[in-house]
Amino acid sequence: MPILDMPLSELYTYQGRNERPADLDAYWDKAVAEMEALGTGCELVPADFQAPGAECYHLYFTGVGGARVHGMLLKPAKIEGRLPAVLQFHGYSGDCGSFAEKLNYVCAGFVVAALDCRGQGGRSQDVSAAIGNTLHGHIIRGLEDPDPEKLLYRSLYLDAAQLARIVMALPYVDETRVGATGGSQGGGLTLACAALTPTLNRAAPQMPFLCDYRRVWEMDLDLDAYAELRDYFRHTDPLHQHEAETFTRLGYIDNQHLAHRIRSEVMMATGLLDNICPPSSQFAAYNKITSKKQVVIYPDYKHEGYPLWDEKVMQFMLGM
Repeated sequence: MPILDMPLSELYTYQGRNERPADLDAYWDKAVAEMEALGTGCELVPADFQAPGAECYHLYFTGVGGARVHGMLLKPAKIEGRLPAVLQFHGYSGDCGSFAEKLNYVCAGFVVAALDCRGQGGRSQDVSAAIGNTLHGHIIRGLEDPDPEKLLYRSLYLDAAQLARIVMALPYVDETRVGATGGSQGGGLTLACAALTPTLNRAAPQMPFLCDYRRVWEMDLDLDAYAELRDYFRHTDPLHQHEAETFTRLGYIDNQHLAHRIRSEVMMATGLLDNICPPSSQFAAYNKITSKKQVVIYPDYKHEGYPLWDEKVMQFMLGM
């Protein structure tokens, strides 16, 4: 078996680099309370695209900070009883995709909701105002601000959790049968959504991003999706005098530190040759999940699409 990172046996015991902020749970308890105070209201606007047997909508809601957040919602045209739902989260810099690619779940009797991340490729509004570099990416957005609540990913994680609550509140959705899935950033948002939504039923993250930042940096993989970490140190702290402080601040948005809050059943997919989100960074979160879980290993795959994964995820969601 080719090895990019640790041997598989060590991955299953790796506990991550431990820059966990002392007030992490209080930080997220306060954040969730702020988000829940916004309620579960949303605006549904019929989309130009429609298909037989389905109804397709643009979904809008007001997120934390007053941002207008966009997503998509699809449901079967004929509904009997209350339906299961699946939430979909996209990769870094992307958007929530097309309506057509979500019809498979509608045909299987699901309501489908997808989120556009703030400030990325879709229609959601980024209202953040923070001190420091905002040129290259979102991990470092707000990192220089003395207030850790200015971290942009705080808002993105809360948007994911708010979408879950909005969908669970729909009169035609069975709130006990809602799952979430996504790859890369979408995998990280799936973990965050599960951590901040204790009633979520299933979570299926693929090669999750946003885990164990120091491990990625120590492996010299702060490139591509994580390149802004390298740029941050080069421009802001070239002598690394504030290295520990920086990684501790990033700990607020590190999914390995949120994983203990997850109550849903989890199925994760990891490629052992992933040189974007290395396997050990993913296992740092996975190993801290205490609910029922499994990981599907792709020994020969990098940060890419995995054969049969979509089918496995649908079967997993059908089991709710």
